[in-house]
Amino acid sequence: MTLHPMISALRRHKAGVVLIALQIALTLAIVCNAVFIIGQRIERVNRPTGLDENNLFLISQQWVGAPSGDDPASVDKLDSLQQADLAALRALPDVASVTPINSLPLLNSSWNGSVSLQPGKDLRAGNARTTFYFSDEQVLSTLGLHLVAGRAFTAADVQHQAMRDQREPSIVILTKALADKLFPKGDALGKVVYFNGDPAPTTIIGLVERMQVPAVGSWTSSFTWYATLAPTRLNANFSRYAIRAKPGRLDAAMHAVTPTLYATNRMRVLDDDSIKSFAQIRADAYRADVGMAILMGVVCLILLAVTAAGIVGLTSFWVGQRHRQIGVRRALGARKIDILHYFQIENLVIASVGAVIGLLLAIGLNLLLMHRFEMDRLPVAYVLAGIVAVLALGQGAVFVPARRASNVPPVVATRAA
Repeated sequence: MTLHPMISALRRHKAGVVLIALQIALTLAIVCNAVFIIGQRIERVNRPTGLDENNLFLISQQWVGAPSGDDPASVDKLDSLQQADLAALRALPDVASVTPINSLPLLNSSWNGSVSLQPGKDLRAGNARTTFYFSDEQVLSTLGLHLVAGRAFTAADVQHQAMRDQREPSIVILTKALADKLFPKGDALGKVVYFNGDPAPTTIIGLVERMQVPAVGSWTSSFTWYATLAPTRLNANFSRYAIRAKPGRLDAAMHAVTPTLYATNRMRVLDDDSIKSFAQIRADAYRADVGMAILMGVVCLILLAVTAAGIVGLTSFWVGQRHRQIGVRRALGARKIDILHYFQIENLVIASVGAVIGLLLAIGLNLLLMHRFEMDRLPVAYVLAGIVAVLALGQGAVFVPARRASNVPPVVATRAA
């Protein structure tokens, strides 16, 4: 079977050929980039936070009538309220450990800054960006963080200060990713760093394997794992407590904390959104990503279905127009399989032209997304897989009308036009 007569036949149907080729090209360009976006969203949703997320929940609450100043008396009063809460929560039978904390991974409430190897470096000139987690000696056990080097905080290490106090901690625990960024030779333990341009040195006493920053937006991609743990209780008229329930006792512990805190001090605000399991925090953080992935998936399915329907419809129309020609070929000895292969190869030619155009459009669309939305470069594997997919789609869509054409009997050639 030669291509010359096939191309000659396609020239008589230029409009249909152009329509199908462009439809395949647009489908390829959009689907390749959409599937790439879906893949990125799925990867983001499934990435580990570094925490042991089972049996972990968070309380956010606010005191009513508490001091709001930063003077020592107000700060001490706020700290005593916080310590009373911690003691009451730690005494609950279903609670394994409790730690005060300013935020958690995926909570989208972050305290960001810079860390440098030299004093006096500001955020723009710092060696790395980082997110700060302020907590106490129970932070590692409560969050389930894995200490890979050094030591954990002790009760003697923990200080307290007003939320607006700009003092930097004297000791910290860093994530391994941040430590490797600052000290590529792997000798971060015991070294001194400087935070937020402050001249006061801070000593690294420990490293944890992984801890994600609270924000999940693409703007954090350059420092997703650059977290800093400081042994500090922040004092303000609101507080957050991360709580690890005993295995299998999460619901019981979550139901017990509200009456316990009100029994400790009724002058506070706690509502339905004040207590969240980490599973709820994860679901809330990635709701937009999951929605985007589903939307993109639906768009891809619709585009593929429309393209397949267009191929079926146009090929069926061509079969109807060529009934007598097909009958003549059958009368001259063409087998059913020859007729079937003819239409499949014809579709493959059209789809190949569309795939080449779609390849260029896919690259162009990706460059536009990279420029406008800081999207990553589209991997070649996605484009190649897309080309294979649209070619397979075309072959699948053309099979039914091509098979119908192969069943045209030779007697059709004897009928009047």
